[in-house]
Amino acid sequence: MMRIERIELHVTELPVRLKRTFSSGSYDTGPSDQLLGKPLLLKIHAEGVTGIAQIRPISPGHFVADTVHSVIGAIKDIYGPLLIGKRVCDLESIDGLLTSRLAGNPAARALIDIALHDAFGKAVGLPVHALIGGQANAVIPLEWSVSLYDDPAQMVADARRAVEEFGIRVLCLKAAGKGGWRTDVANFEQVRAAVGPDIMIGVDPNTGWTAADTVSALHAMRDMDVGYCEQPVERADLRAMAAIRAQAGGVPIMADESLFTLQDAARIADAGAADVFCVKLYKVGGLTPARKIAALGEAHGIGINCGGLAVASQLEAAAAAHFCASVPAARTFGAAEFVFGVGVLGDDPLIAEGAMVMEEGAVTVPTGPGLGLAIDEGALQRMTLQKLEVTG
Repeated sequence: MMRIERIELHVTELPVRLKRTFSSGSYDTGPSDQLLGKPLLLKIHAEGVTGIAQIRPISPGHFVADTVHSVIGAIKDIYGPLLIGKRVCDLESIDGLLTSRLAGNPAARALIDIALHDAFGKAVGLPVHALIGGQANAVIPLEWSVSLYDDPAQMVADARRAVEEFGIRVLCLKAAGKGGWRTDVANFEQVRAAVGPDIMIGVDPNTGWTAADTVSALHAMRDMDVGYCEQPVERADLRAMAAIRAQAGGVPIMADESLFTLQDAARIADAGAADVFCVKLYKVGGLTPARKIAALGEAHGIGINCGGLAVASQLEAAAAAHFCASVPAARTFGAAEFVFGVGVLGDDPLIAEGAMVMEEGAVTVPTGPGLGLAIDEGALQRMTLQKLEVTG
């Protein structure tokens, strides 16, 4: 099996700038001349095979600590040299080695893990999902995350666009804005009236509610068929999450900010704090830990939701799609969040072949070797803001 010879890391420009607002911070990909907020593309070269992955670290402004600069440092100085000479198929031993030298850094780890899977798949001629459990789902339904706005009419407009233009059947409304939970309930009511009764609508306060706020809000929204509540309170307060779940009247409670590691997943399950795990590859460190978290969820009857916007990145979206494909529909919840990577913001100029196309609010998982995508090398050269190589 192919051994790793060198590594390339590119900080790439985005074709668009995206700004969003939620209770725990802003989401901004930044101006075109700024590295902070931009995605990183990793190439792992291994004896004629090249594995590729792309991840956008979402800090500053949210709960994940990774930034462009921390990912560059981790890969250039520590992870990259450790990878040289390793076989692309040795995912578990590589994961353990990287942990032993520099724990955490999930965005950097996700880049490496996904690129290794892409290389492995190309080496054996199989799609990534065939390496991690097979294709339990060929078509992946998508969710649209609606930003907070001061004017609720903008939330309604976003929701209607998602449903009417793209065929989305699951919406997630950001909550815990300036007006308190009653304003969030009013926003929910307006969106529900606009999109009708057949669309699932969840609510995500991004840790911005108290336990009392959450119970009051969920009771107020119950007759409007609230679909779920994602991470209402501070990430470490599993006691509050469990208390909310006990009083939620059957509304599923989803853990996002509480869930980074397999150990986090075990603590959440033991506390009875969630009905659903929100798994984001950049947050948990890639496909290898994501599969372990999914297995732990299965053992505890906890559903799996695939999060992460994958802004303007088909590569990031494809990795999530392969993960989703490997989890049977009966064990999933809601819909996958990577809609912003599959055409909503326009075409991804880095992709030459294999781009996923959304139809009726869903995409078909790629079936080519690895992630199933081919990049445009000329576009990569034009869009690279910074490049480095590791050779040993």
